[in-house]
Amino acid sequence: MQDLPDTLCYLNGDYTPLNLAKVSVLDRGFLFGDGIYEVVPVYARSVFRFDAHMARLDRSLAKVRIANPHTAAEWLARCRKLIDAHPADNQLLYLQVTRGVALRDHVMPAGIEPTVFMMTSALKPPSAEQRHRGVACTTARDFRWERGDIKSISLLGNVLARQMSADHGAAETILFRDGFLTEAASCNVWVVHEGAVLGPPTSEHLLEGIRFELIRELCEEEGIAFNLRPISEGEVVAADELMLSSATKEVLPVTTLDGESVGHGALRGKPGPVYARLYAAYQRAKAAQCA
Repeated sequence: MQDLPDTLCYLNGDYTPLNLAKVSVLDRGFLFGDGIYEVVPVYARSVFRFDAHMARLDRSLAKVRIANPHTAAEWLARCRKLIDAHPADNQLLYLQVTRGVALRDHVMPAGIEPTVFMMTSALKPPSAEQRHRGVACTTARDFRWERGDIKSISLLGNVLARQMSADHGAAETILFRDGFLTEAASCNVWVVHEGAVLGPPTSEHLLEGIRFELIRELCEEEGIAFNLRPISEGEVVAADELMLSSATKEVLPVTTLDGESVGHGALRGKPGPVYARLYAAYQRAKAAQCA
């Protein structure tokens, strides 16, 4: 069995070493995947875009009819205790709320207490080599359920999709539903066309990543056109640049798609200028918050 770390975690009001934390086998998160999660980056021990993550947590909990067990201030206080107890300055916070413990029944039980779990780990950003050369991705049909807008802990579809790219030594699987881009297995996807950044419109088929609004803000700051609209598979294949965004990847260039180089001319197969500007702007946004 893999050795588990003894870093501090939070479970239902108690702070305990992670390797000693236990939940009931009747927890609906364990039985049904009946719960919601958030992943929040921490830079220089400062939580990045915390309010946006809390707003998305509220939205997801409301969609599955779980009452938020804490106020934003209470969540933040718990986050800070875990951050302070961890040795790394840059961390990744994981927050999970399940419906709670009850006898197994598909019907949502009333009157049970949600299970709240939180942990933090060292943030592992993409390597300098990945940023310099870009990463490879594969593509697949989006075979997941119809409610991708809910940040559910039921992630088997995403696990299967991500494994498809891992089996080919690639960084991500970019997904298409009915011929149009949705997202990747664990990231949002951005297309650059004639200097403009394009993303798919928000819908029930994809999760609106926290970086949706951040990328829009960075594009505005940099004077880069930004538009959310349906993007066909052909447009992705013919893109000038492709990028991934997530809490861990920040913004990351895709330079190979299904074994073919991305882009055109001298920049074919290389990170492009729009990526370079957005990455630099992202670093400024981090520095501004952590100042």
